[in-house]
Amino acid sequence: MTEIRLHNTKTRRKEVFTPIDPRDVRMYVCGPTVYDRAHLGNARPVLVFDVLYRLLRHAYGPRHVTYVRNFTDVDDKIIRRAEETGREIGAITEETIRWYHEDMEALGTLRPDHEPRATEYIPQMVAMIGDLISKGHAYVAEGHVLFAVESYAGYGALSGRTVDDMIAGARVEVAPYKRNPMDFVLWKPSSPDQPGWDSPWGRGRPGWHIECSAMSYELLGESFDIHGGGNDLMFPHHENEIAQSCCAHPEGDFARVWMHNEMLQVEGKKMSKSLGNFFTVRDLLDQGVPGEVIRFVFLSTHYRKPMDWTAEKMSEATATLEKWYALTDGAEPDPQGRWSVLPYLMNDLDSHGALNKMRELSRDESRREELRYAMELLGFGFQEGNVPPSHFRKMEKQTEGDGYTIRVSWTGSLQPNNQEALFAAGHTLFKLRQKAMETKDFSEVSSLQAKLKDADVHIQIHKGSISLEPGSEFDPSKLEALK
Repeated sequence: MTEIRLHNTKTRRKEVFTPIDPRDVRMYVCGPTVYDRAHLGNARPVLVFDVLYRLLRHAYGPRHVTYVRNFTDVDDKIIRRAEETGREIGAITEETIRWYHEDMEALGTLRPDHEPRATEYIPQMVAMIGDLISKGHAYVAEGHVLFAVESYAGYGALSGRTVDDMIAGARVEVAPYKRNPMDFVLWKPSSPDQPGWDSPWGRGRPGWHIECSAMSYELLGESFDIHGGGNDLMFPHHENEIAQSCCAHPEGDFARVWMHNEMLQVEGKKMSKSLGNFFTVRDLLDQGVPGEVIRFVFLSTHYRKPMDWTAEKMSEATATLEKWYALTDGAEPDPQGRWSVLPYLMNDLDSHGALNKMRELSRDESRREELRYAMELLGFGFQEGNVPPSHFRKMEKQTEGDGYTIRVSWTGSLQPNNQEALFAAGHTLFKLRQKAMETKDFSEVSSLQAKLKDADVHIQIHKGSISLEPGSEFDPSKLEALK
């Protein structure tokens, strides 16, 4: 197999990926803080590293790849949400984790091999913090334990900034007990009404950064292959992870390769509640946008480029996937299809290039089995029985008139009342044509056709039949005007 090349944020270049142990390839990705639904931007790293996980499993074998993605289930945001709603923290985090699984799996993502929760690893965090204190890399102040940034000479190497630059460009928490403005919290005190655990420094809870260092060490060791996340985590979170881990375990390398995805925009603007363009993955799913369409739009842009979510891209993705699923319905996957996409994926996860190659395959019906294999390799799945997902399955019904047939076909689901309206329009259209053939006045036929087209209904007229099919922009409300 051709070598895999990945862009390493740490070295600022694309490198040949050489795992520490090809029989045990290990990857850690920072997961969500679980207090609310995942918004659309949260889905980008999930999809990016799902593609990488699939690639690594293909290259090294599923049993030889370990993927860890954590849940932060103790955090000030969760505490505030509990205070606002009056709900128990455990109920909030359990519900949010269930939502997260449902939403991400709707996008066709595989679950990681391990999904550690921060609250399950408190003893390991306490032990690591104690070790950092004993080695002179952390200190206790007013019930807090802080990491001494000046004790780690390599701080800032990942983001390529000096400590002075980071102080100038970051929101630094001002606290009188800090020796250095850049020092960050490893352990903080908890009030009686806040979640907390006993420790040598009093009852409290961990800081955010220590969680990933402790969990990755426990599950992957002091050195592992890949650490990933959004580029908004590069500083301070990933810089702090490196400092903690390398000081606690100087014998290891922590992560060899660092990968960061770019951020997401909506219609060319930053997603923001104030702009009215903020929405969650569940919002889209509940609006009837298939998870495969969301996945397609995300993978259409290389992970290291900013991604713009637009209605136009969503519509194009829907049309493309409808075509692909129709073409591959019932086809047996041909493993030769992997060579259409693997060269792109092995070149720093070029999913954009892979999708373009799949478009070429779709133009040649004799290669539909290869397309079928490539689709599954990229995470566009099929249901049991070798059929497309229900929302991409082609359906057709027909009714008979007096010597003619009306057919209504659709992809996915179509409400029964909309089916009835289309059949009624089809019968009306056929009768109007019969009348027009005698009178030579086609004005009523043209008017009805225009109204159907305005509702995005595609029309095919034959000698003894009419076929109607709603398109991707079908507006059933416009059928009301036909009654």
